[in-house]
Amino acid sequence: MIDRDSVRSNAKYLRNVRPVDPDEIAEYVEGHPHPGVVRTVLREEAFDLGLVEREDGTFVPVPEEPVSPPNWRPEAFPDAYAFAVEDLLVGRHGANWHLGESGDALREAVRRLKTDYLYGNDVEYDETAALGYALYHLPDYYATTGYVLDDLAENGLLPRKLRVLDVGAGVGSPALGLHDYLPEDSLVDYHAVEPSAAADVLDRLVEETTRNFHTTVHRTTAEELDLDELVGGEGGDAASADDGGADTDAAAFDLVLFGNVLSELGDPVAVVERYLDVLASDGSLVAIAPADLETSTGLREVERAVAPVGGDVTVYSPTLRLWDGETPSDRGWSFDVRDDLAVPGFQRRLDEGAGMAGQDAGSDADHEPGEFVNVDVQFSYSILRLDGARRLDVRASPERHAKMAEMERHVTERIDLAAVKLSHDLAARRRESGGNRGDRDDDPNPLFKISDGSESVEHYAVLTRESALNRDLLEAPYGAVLAFENVLCLWNDDEEAYNLVVDGETVVDLVAV
Repeated sequence: MIDRDSVRSNAKYLRNVRPVDPDEIAEYVEGHPHPGVVRTVLREEAFDLGLVEREDGTFVPVPEEPVSPPNWRPEAFPDAYAFAVEDLLVGRHGANWHLGESGDALREAVRRLKTDYLYGNDVEYDETAALGYALYHLPDYYATTGYVLDDLAENGLLPRKLRVLDVGAGVGSPALGLHDYLPEDSLVDYHAVEPSAAADVLDRLVEETTRNFHTTVHRTTAEELDLDELVGGEGGDAASADDGGADTDAAAFDLVLFGNVLSELGDPVAVVERYLDVLASDGSLVAIAPADLETSTGLREVERAVAPVGGDVTVYSPTLRLWDGETPSDRGWSFDVRDDLAVPGFQRRLDEGAGMAGQDAGSDADHEPGEFVNVDVQFSYSILRLDGARRLDVRASPERHAKMAEMERHVTERIDLAAVKLSHDLAARRRESGGNRGDRDDDPNPLFKISDGSESVEHYAVLTRESALNRDLLEAPYGAVLAFENVLCLWNDDEEAYNLVVDGETVVDLVAV
């Protein structure tokens, strides 16, 4: 039995002097254990010691600087992860997993999952459903994770030493996205909560992560996980692993993730509130949902319930409250859109395997080409904090801006207001998709959802005449704060929403991004 305390104490001393070498520490530990055994202990203790393992086998302190945005713009799902998915499929169904009965079963699983999400049905993941989920959703949810983390990294709020709790981790999309987003010298203590067969897929995929991404999978439900045991005491109240002193955040989590899982929980508000209790005082709770109406608006309902006016929880992004003491109560359908990914090979094979009537490979008479290709990156998200931090520290002024909560007073008037841009051009996307985008009639004018955090009904900025003075409305990214001057307020009876008409007399300025 190796003296772990001796290994730790020697590592603490040496890390301030030179790289920690297992060969050297072995000489100082009673009984001179094999360096390989020492290396194993150092790996197990690495997070508490704040040490990252280098390729040469030595350990050095994790840098104190926070993560900087890495210009996250994935064009394709990484090959290493794609090969791992296919390894699972081949191991279970053989090289022709996409054909015959196995292919039909996987395609049926994807169809069933899509239907269950659409109608809010309970979702159950057996082995086939988990593999189908990975085939269809893994790439786009992987990309989504990095885009959301940008909101934290740009303000230096994503530490390189990171304790993560991924609630409803599924097949591993958030884990892989987080891993690839972080720089190589990061140190991660990653805990996944996943009770279903999806955990088997997750286990295989995290094998592709690097040595400093330490993974623990808890095969239980979010409701049943013992959080006190996980954080070493109520609210993360634990002694610092490095100096033995009290540190209430020593075992709390820097990042709590709910990736595309809120809609599957019986009481998502209660679960999120429970997990806020183990969030570090300077940590972030990130919730992500698909862009469709039900899951997106469901996410906003949870956000508003756990972050009420005057409470301890603050909405960091993207739905900023620009007026103190106000919170929105509109439908809240808001989602970001990013560039599509290249079609992964496993999606192409699954899609091409359908409709092969008259062959032993199986048949699917209802198949439409592209049915099993999913490379659109569209998502809703919410980031919550306990320290009052906001992505953009901007607020509206009662002396200068009209408040959306009082917009009825300004119908047919030209007004000034401040608002967050919470959509891309909805009219353009509706035309591209053939309609059914936001339940609005076809409109040739660019159309954007905007919010100041006080509204009870939806507000849209409609660009009827582009000019150099209002071009920021078109060019500003999702989540930016804009100032509108001389915009015309109209009520739309058909949509029961306010249209803020941006024409040649309107000025739109980018305030913060």
